Formats: sequence, structure tokens, C-alpha cells
Amino acid sequence: MNEMDFRVTSNDGTTIAYDRKGSGPAVVLVGGALDDGAENAPLVPALAEHFTVYNYARRGRGASGFTEPYAVEERSRTWMR
Repeated sequence: MNEMDFRVTSNDGTTIAYDRKGSGPAVVLVGGALDDGAENAPLVPALAEHFTVYNYARRGRGASGFTEPYAVEERSRTWMR
């Protein structure tokens, strides 16, 4: 599991773990469905030389939580407001 230094809480109360490295324009690394942040971690040092890199553990993976019930439809409607 990839240890992460930061946490943010989503609208439904789920804690999402992430790391932030570097400075400059933001780059968010998005891993696969099972990613705990380790998948993209090798990219961070090189990108952090020029960017602020955000690497996160997906919901229910690694140090991120999983709050049920979870519905993609509800989250999508909230984000589109």
C-alpha cells in the first residue's frame, strides 16, 4: 500500500488520501480502478520538477475510505450543479 501524507473528505464523508509534490501548474495522476496510488508513484519525482503533482488513492483503495451507500449517479448530479 502506498502511504499518503494528505487527506480530503468528499461530500458523502469518505476520506480520500493523496500526496502533493513539487510546484508549478497542477497535474493530477489518475490510476486504474484498483489503484492505491502506487501505480503512478514512479512518475511523481520527474513530474514534480516542473509541476505540482497530485497522486491519490481511489475510493476504497489504500489509505482512502469507502462510505456506503455509494452511487455514481448521485455524485455526478452533485458535480454538475
